[in-house]
Amino acid sequence: MSVRLKLTFSYAGFLMIAGAGLIAVVWVFLLRYVPDRAVRLQPLGEHTNGHQQLPGLFIPGRADLWDAFAPKAALMLVVLLVVGLVGGWILAGHMLAPLNRITAATRAAGTGNLSHRVRLPGRRDEFRELADAFDSMLAQLEAHVAEQQRFTANASHELRTPLAITGTLLDVARKDPDHDPAELLDRLQTVNTRAIDLTEALLVLSKADRRSFTREPVDLSLTAEEAAETLLPLAEKHGVSIETTGGPAPTNGSPALLLQMTMNLVHNAIVHNLTEHGVVRVLTDAATEGAVLIVESSGERLDPRLVDTLTEPFQRGTERTHVDQAGVGLGLAIVKSIVQAHDGTLVLTPRSGGGLRVTVRLPTPPA
Repeated sequence: MSVRLKLTFSYAGFLMIAGAGLIAVVWVFLLRYVPDRAVRLQPLGEHTNGHQQLPGLFIPGRADLWDAFAPKAALMLVVLLVVGLVGGWILAGHMLAPLNRITAATRAAGTGNLSHRVRLPGRRDEFRELADAFDSMLAQLEAHVAEQQRFTANASHELRTPLAITGTLLDVARKDPDHDPAELLDRLQTVNTRAIDLTEALLVLSKADRRSFTREPVDLSLTAEEAAETLLPLAEKHGVSIETTGGPAPTNGSPALLLQMTMNLVHNAIVHNLTEHGVVRVLTDAATEGAVLIVESSGERLDPRLVDTLTEPFQRGTERTHVDQAGVGLGLAIVKSIVQAHDGTLVLTPRSGGGLRVTVRLPTPPA
Protein backbone atom coordinates (compact mmCIF):
# COMPACT_ATOMS: atom_id res chain seq x y z
CA MET A 1 0.00 0.00 0.00
CA SER A 2 1.23 3.47 -0.82
CA VAL A 3 1.61 6.11 1.87
CA ARG A 4 -1.23 8.09 0.32
CA LEU A 5 -3.57 5.10 0.56
CA LYS A 6 -2.51 4.44 4.15
CA LEU A 7 -3.18 8.04 5.08
CA THR A 8 -6.56 7.90 3.31
CA PHE A 9 -7.62 4.84 5.30
CA SER A 10 -6.29 6.46 8.47
CA TYR A 11 -8.31 9.64 7.91
CA ALA A 12 -11.45 7.66 7.02
CA GLY A 13 -11.01 5.33 9.98
CA PHE A 14 -10.52 8.21 12.39
CA LEU A 15 -13.62 9.93 11.01
CA MET A 16 -15.63 6.72 11.37
CA ILE A 17 -14.49 6.23 14.97
CA ALA A 18 -15.32 9.84 15.82
CA GLY A 19 -18.75 9.55 14.16
CA ALA A 20 -19.52 6.25 15.87
CA GLY A 21 -18.47 7.75 19.20
CA LEU A 22 -20.73 10.74 18.67
CA ILE A 23 -23.68 8.52 17.74
CA ALA A 24 -23.01 6.36 20.81
CA VAL A 25 -23.05 9.42 23.07
CA VAL A 26 -26.33 10.61 21.55
CA TRP A 27 -27.82 7.15 21.95
CA VAL A 28 -26.80 6.89 25.60
CA PHE A 29 -28.14 10.38 26.26
CA LEU A 30 -31.51 9.53 24.71
CA LEU A 31 -31.80 6.31 26.69
CA ARG A 32 -31.88 8.31 29.90
CA TYR A 33 -35.23 9.80 28.93
CA VAL A 34 -36.87 6.82 27.21
CA PRO A 35 -38.66 4.04 29.14
CA ASP A 36 -38.02 0.39 28.46
CA ARG A 37 -41.49 -0.05 26.97
CA ALA A 38 -43.90 2.27 25.19
CA VAL A 39 -46.29 4.20 27.42
CA ARG A 40 -49.73 5.56 26.40
CA LEU A 41 -51.33 8.10 28.70
CA GLN A 42 -55.14 8.18 29.06
CA PRO A 43 -56.90 11.33 27.83
CA LEU A 44 -57.87 13.87 30.48
CA GLY A 45 -61.49 14.52 31.39
CA GLU A 46 -63.45 17.65 30.49
CA HIS A 47 -62.61 20.66 32.65
CA THR A 48 -65.22 22.71 34.39
CA ASN A 49 -64.37 25.77 32.39
CA GLY A 50 -65.72 24.10 29.27
CA HIS A 51 -62.44 23.26 27.50
CA GLN A 52 -62.26 20.23 25.18
CA GLN A 53 -60.57 17.01 26.27
CA LEU A 54 -56.79 16.74 25.56
CA PRO A 55 -55.72 13.82 23.31
CA GLY A 56 -53.86 10.88 24.83
CA LEU A 57 -50.01 10.97 24.84
CA PHE A 58 -47.83 8.17 23.42
CA ILE A 59 -44.24 7.84 24.73
CA PRO A 60 -42.19 5.40 22.57
CA GLY A 61 -40.07 2.71 24.16
CA ARG A 62 -36.44 1.86 23.49
CA ALA A 63 -37.35 -0.65 20.77
CA ASP A 64 -39.32 2.03 18.94
CA LEU A 65 -36.45 4.47 19.36
CA TRP A 66 -33.97 1.92 17.98
CA ASP A 67 -36.18 1.28 14.93
CA ALA A 68 -36.24 5.00 14.20
CA PHE A 69 -32.62 5.81 15.13
CA ALA A 70 -30.64 2.85 13.72
CA PRO A 71 -31.27 3.47 9.98
CA LYS A 72 -30.40 7.12 10.30
CA ALA A 73 -27.22 6.31 12.24
CA ALA A 74 -26.19 3.67 9.70
CA LEU A 75 -26.78 6.10 6.84
CA MET A 76 -24.72 8.73 8.64
CA LEU A 77 -21.83 6.27 9.10
CA VAL A 78 -21.93 5.41 5.39
CA VAL A 79 -21.84 9.11 4.53
CA LEU A 80 -18.92 9.61 6.92
CA LEU A 81 -17.08 6.68 5.32
CA VAL A 82 -17.49 8.09 1.82
CA VAL A 83 -16.52 11.59 2.92
CA GLY A 84 -13.54 10.20 4.83
CA LEU A 85 -12.25 8.19 1.87
CA VAL A 86 -12.70 10.94 -0.71
CA GLY A 87 -11.57 13.76 1.54
CA GLY A 88 -8.72 11.69 2.95
CA TRP A 89 -7.46 10.84 -0.55
CA ILE A 90 -7.50 14.51 -1.57
CA LEU A 91 -5.99 15.70 1.69
CA ALA A 92 -3.27 13.03 1.64
CA GLY A 93 -2.38 13.96 -1.93
CA HIS A 94 -2.09 17.60 -0.97
CA MET A 95 0.05 16.81 2.07
CA LEU A 96 2.38 14.47 0.15
CA ALA A 97 2.87 16.79 -2.84
CA PRO A 98 6.07 18.30 -1.35
CA LEU A 99 7.50 14.80 -0.89
CA ASN A 100 6.89 14.10 -4.57
CA ARG A 101 8.96 17.16 -5.46
CA ILE A 102 11.73 16.08 -3.12
CA THR A 103 11.62 12.58 -4.59
CA ALA A 104 11.94 14.00 -8.10
CA ALA A 105 14.95 16.06 -7.01
CA THR A 106 16.51 12.98 -5.40
CA ARG A 107 16.12 10.97 -8.58
CA ALA A 108 17.63 13.81 -10.59
CA ALA A 109 20.59 13.92 -8.20
CA GLY A 110 20.94 10.15 -8.52
CA THR A 111 21.46 10.56 -12.26
CA GLY A 112 24.26 13.09 -11.66
CA ASN A 113 22.22 16.31 -12.01
CA LEU A 114 23.32 18.08 -8.83
CA SER A 115 22.20 21.50 -10.07
CA HIS A 116 18.50 20.64 -9.65
CA ARG A 117 16.80 22.18 -6.60
CA VAL A 118 13.45 21.58 -4.92
CA ARG A 119 12.73 25.27 -4.11
CA LEU A 120 9.52 24.43 -2.28
CA PRO A 121 7.17 27.46 -2.07
CA GLY A 122 4.75 28.30 0.69
CA ARG A 123 4.99 28.91 4.39
CA ARG A 124 7.84 27.49 6.43
CA ASP A 125 6.77 24.14 7.91
CA GLU A 126 8.34 20.71 8.32
CA PHE A 127 8.21 19.97 4.58
CA ARG A 128 9.67 23.38 3.73
CA GLU A 129 12.52 22.85 6.20
CA LEU A 130 13.17 19.40 4.74
CA ALA A 131 13.24 20.79 1.21
CA ASP A 132 15.54 23.66 2.20
CA ALA A 133 17.88 21.25 3.99
CA PHE A 134 17.91 19.01 0.91
CA ASP A 135 18.68 21.99 -1.35
CA SER A 136 21.51 23.01 0.97
CA MET A 137 22.88 19.47 0.90
CA LEU A 138 22.75 19.42 -2.90
CA ALA A 139 24.55 22.77 -3.07
CA GLN A 140 27.31 21.53 -0.75
CA LEU A 141 27.56 18.26 -2.64
CA GLU A 142 27.77 20.08 -5.97
CA ALA A 143 30.52 22.35 -4.64
CA HIS A 144 32.37 19.38 -3.17
CA VAL A 145 32.18 17.42 -6.42
CA ALA A 146 33.39 20.45 -8.39
CA GLU A 147 36.25 20.90 -5.94
CA GLN A 148 37.18 17.23 -6.20
CA GLN A 149 37.14 17.44 -9.98
CA ARG A 150 39.43 20.47 -9.89
CA PHE A 151 41.65 18.71 -7.37
CA THR A 152 41.89 15.60 -9.52
CA ALA A 153 42.74 17.64 -12.61
CA ASN A 154 45.33 19.72 -10.75
CA ALA A 155 46.86 16.71 -9.00
CA SER A 156 47.12 14.86 -12.30
CA HIS A 157 48.84 17.88 -13.83
CA GLU A 158 51.19 18.31 -10.88
CA LEU A 159 52.11 14.62 -10.86
CA ARG A 160 52.55 14.52 -14.62
CA THR A 161 54.89 17.52 -14.66
CA PRO A 162 57.87 15.90 -12.85
CA LEU A 163 57.43 12.72 -14.87
CA ALA A 164 57.45 14.70 -18.11
CA ILE A 165 60.53 16.64 -17.00
CA THR A 166 62.27 13.39 -16.09
CA GLY A 167 61.45 11.91 -19.48
CA THR A 168 62.75 15.01 -21.24
CA LEU A 169 66.02 14.97 -19.29
CA LEU A 170 66.55 11.31 -20.07
CA ASP A 171 65.86 11.88 -23.77
CA VAL A 172 68.36 14.75 -23.87
CA ALA A 173 70.99 12.64 -22.10
CA ARG A 174 70.40 9.76 -24.50
CA LYS A 175 70.81 12.00 -27.57
CA ASP A 176 73.85 13.81 -26.13
CA PRO A 177 76.37 11.28 -24.79
CA ASP A 178 78.79 14.07 -23.93
CA HIS A 179 76.31 15.72 -21.54
CA ASP A 180 77.62 16.21 -17.99
CA PRO A 181 76.09 13.35 -15.92
CA ALA A 182 76.52 15.24 -12.65
CA GLU A 183 74.28 18.06 -13.85
CA LEU A 184 71.73 15.52 -15.08
CA LEU A 185 71.71 13.73 -11.72
CA ASP A 186 71.27 17.00 -9.85
CA ARG A 187 68.30 18.01 -11.97
CA LEU A 188 66.77 14.54 -11.70
CA GLN A 189 67.19 14.63 -7.94
CA THR A 190 65.45 18.02 -7.77
CA VAL A 191 62.54 16.80 -9.87
CA ASN A 192 62.31 13.57 -7.89
CA THR A 193 62.33 15.46 -4.58
CA ARG A 194 59.44 17.62 -5.74
CA ALA A 195 57.48 14.53 -6.81
CA ILE A 196 58.11 12.94 -3.39
CA ASP A 197 57.01 16.10 -1.58
CA LEU A 198 53.82 16.22 -3.63
CA THR A 199 53.06 12.55 -2.94
CA GLU A 200 53.65 12.96 0.80
CA ALA A 201 51.41 16.04 0.83
CA LEU A 202 48.65 14.09 -0.88
CA LEU A 203 49.01 11.30 1.69
CA VAL A 204 48.75 13.78 4.58
CA LEU A 205 45.67 15.33 2.96
CA SER A 206 44.07 11.90 2.58
CA LYS A 207 44.83 10.97 6.20
CA ALA A 208 43.27 14.19 7.47
CA ASP A 209 40.15 13.70 5.35
CA ARG A 210 39.67 10.15 6.68
CA ARG A 211 40.17 11.23 10.31
CA SER A 212 42.21 8.09 10.84
CA PHE A 213 44.12 9.29 13.89
CA THR A 214 44.03 9.02 17.67
CA ARG A 215 43.20 12.13 19.67
CA GLU A 216 45.63 13.15 22.40
CA PRO A 217 46.10 16.29 24.52
CA VAL A 218 48.04 18.88 22.51
CA ASP A 219 49.21 22.39 23.41
CA LEU A 220 49.27 24.59 20.32
CA SER A 221 51.78 26.93 21.96
CA LEU A 222 54.33 24.10 22.01
CA THR A 223 53.66 23.16 18.40
CA ALA A 224 54.02 26.83 17.44
CA GLU A 225 57.42 27.05 19.17
CA GLU A 226 58.59 23.83 17.52
CA ALA A 227 57.48 25.00 14.08
CA ALA A 228 59.18 28.38 14.56
CA GLU A 229 62.45 26.75 15.67
CA THR A 230 62.37 24.27 12.79
CA LEU A 231 61.71 26.92 10.14
CA LEU A 232 63.99 29.58 11.62
CA PRO A 233 66.89 28.78 9.20
CA LEU A 234 64.53 29.16 6.24
CA ALA A 235 63.25 32.47 7.63
CA GLU A 236 66.78 33.78 8.16
CA LYS A 237 67.75 32.72 4.66
CA HIS A 238 65.01 34.91 3.20
CA GLY A 239 65.29 37.81 5.62
CA VAL A 240 62.05 37.10 7.49
CA SER A 241 61.78 37.41 11.27
CA ILE A 242 59.50 35.14 13.32
CA GLU A 243 57.81 36.32 16.53
CA THR A 244 55.97 33.87 18.80
CA THR A 245 53.78 35.18 21.64
CA GLY A 246 50.81 34.07 23.71
CA GLY A 247 50.03 31.48 26.33
CA PRO A 248 49.03 27.83 26.45
CA ALA A 249 46.33 26.71 24.03
CA PRO A 250 45.26 23.18 24.96
CA THR A 251 43.16 21.03 22.66
CA ASN A 252 42.69 17.38 21.66
CA GLY A 253 43.92 15.90 18.42
CA SER A 254 46.76 14.30 16.53
CA PRO A 255 50.12 15.81 17.59
CA ALA A 256 51.64 14.99 14.19
CA LEU A 257 48.79 16.51 12.18
CA LEU A 258 48.57 19.63 14.35
CA LEU A 259 52.31 20.11 14.05
CA GLN A 260 51.99 19.67 10.28
CA MET A 261 49.20 22.28 10.29
CA THR A 262 51.34 24.79 12.20
CA MET A 263 54.40 24.07 10.07
CA ASN A 264 52.39 24.65 6.90
CA LEU A 265 51.02 27.96 8.18
CA VAL A 266 54.43 29.27 9.24
CA HIS A 267 56.09 27.95 6.06
CA ASN A 268 53.40 29.59 3.94
CA ALA A 269 53.85 32.86 5.84
CA ILE A 270 57.61 32.78 5.16
CA VAL A 271 57.61 31.96 1.45
CA HIS A 272 54.68 34.28 0.66
CA ASN A 273 56.19 37.33 2.29
CA LEU A 274 58.12 40.44 1.44
CA THR A 275 61.48 39.96 -0.27
CA GLU A 276 63.11 42.12 2.41
CA HIS A 277 62.39 42.72 6.12
CA GLY A 278 59.39 40.41 6.20
CA VAL A 279 57.68 39.56 9.50
CA VAL A 280 55.78 36.48 10.68
CA ARG A 281 53.88 36.67 13.97
CA VAL A 282 52.55 33.54 15.68
CA LEU A 283 50.08 33.96 18.56
CA THR A 284 48.45 31.25 20.69
CA ASP A 285 45.75 31.69 23.30
CA ALA A 286 43.02 29.77 25.15
CA ALA A 287 39.65 31.44 24.62
CA THR A 288 36.24 30.43 25.95
CA GLU A 289 35.31 28.88 22.59
CA GLY A 290 38.56 26.88 22.34
CA ALA A 291 42.25 27.02 21.56
CA VAL A 292 43.33 29.77 19.16
CA LEU A 293 46.31 29.86 16.81
CA ILE A 294 46.95 33.02 14.79
CA VAL A 295 49.64 33.35 12.12
CA GLU A 296 50.14 36.81 10.62
CA SER A 297 52.52 37.67 7.81
CA SER A 298 53.52 40.77 5.96
CA GLY A 299 53.41 40.81 2.20
CA GLU A 300 51.57 42.16 -0.79
CA ARG A 301 47.97 43.31 -0.64
CA LEU A 302 45.60 40.46 -1.38
CA ASP A 303 42.17 40.58 -2.98
CA PRO A 304 39.54 39.22 -0.54
CA ARG A 305 38.00 37.22 -3.39
CA LEU A 306 41.36 35.58 -4.01
CA VAL A 307 41.85 34.85 -0.31
CA ASP A 308 38.63 32.80 -0.31
CA THR A 309 40.20 30.39 -2.82
CA LEU A 310 43.56 29.94 -1.10
CA THR A 311 42.45 26.81 0.78
CA GLU A 312 41.72 25.02 -2.49
CA PRO A 313 44.47 22.66 -3.65
CA PHE A 314 47.21 24.09 -5.87
CA GLN A 315 46.12 27.71 -5.31
CA ARG A 316 48.65 30.48 -4.57
CA GLY A 317 47.86 34.01 -3.53
CA THR A 318 50.78 35.72 -5.25
CA GLU A 319 53.43 34.94 -7.77
CA ARG A 320 56.12 36.45 -5.53
CA THR A 321 57.35 33.29 -3.81
CA HIS A 322 60.78 31.96 -3.11
CA VAL A 323 60.98 29.40 -5.88
CA ASP A 324 63.25 26.99 -4.08
CA GLN A 325 60.81 26.67 -1.16
CA ALA A 326 57.51 27.43 -2.87
CA GLY A 327 55.96 24.08 -1.96
CA VAL A 328 53.55 22.03 -4.01
CA GLY A 329 50.43 24.17 -3.62
CA LEU A 330 48.77 22.00 -0.97
CA GLY A 331 49.83 23.81 2.21
CA LEU A 332 46.59 25.61 3.06
CA ALA A 333 44.49 22.79 1.62
CA ILE A 334 46.14 20.43 4.11
CA VAL A 335 45.62 22.99 6.90
CA LYS A 336 41.91 23.21 6.05
CA SER A 337 41.51 19.42 6.07
CA ILE A 338 43.35 19.08 9.40
CA VAL A 339 41.25 21.82 11.00
CA GLN A 340 38.02 20.24 9.75
CA ALA A 341 39.15 16.81 10.94
CA HIS A 342 39.60 18.32 14.43
CA ASP A 343 36.14 19.97 14.34
CA GLY A 344 37.67 23.45 14.24
CA THR A 345 37.31 26.58 12.12
CA LEU A 346 39.77 28.26 9.77
CA VAL A 347 39.49 31.94 8.83
CA LEU A 348 41.74 33.71 6.30
CA THR A 349 41.70 37.51 6.36
CA PRO A 350 43.78 39.87 4.21
CA ARG A 351 45.63 42.47 6.28
CA SER A 352 45.00 46.12 5.47
CA GLY A 353 48.73 46.82 5.21
CA GLY A 354 49.39 43.76 3.08
CA GLY A 355 49.87 40.11 3.91
CA LEU A 356 47.56 37.55 5.45
CA ARG A 357 46.09 36.74 8.84
CA VAL A 358 45.15 33.09 9.46
CA THR A 359 43.08 32.21 12.54
CA VAL A 360 42.57 28.61 13.67
CA ARG A 361 40.12 27.75 16.44
CA LEU A 362 40.01 24.23 17.85
CA PRO A 363 37.69 22.87 20.56
CA THR A 364 38.86 22.92 24.17
CA PRO A 365 39.49 19.40 25.55
CA PRO A 366 36.88 18.15 28.03
CA ALA A 367 37.68 18.63 31.69
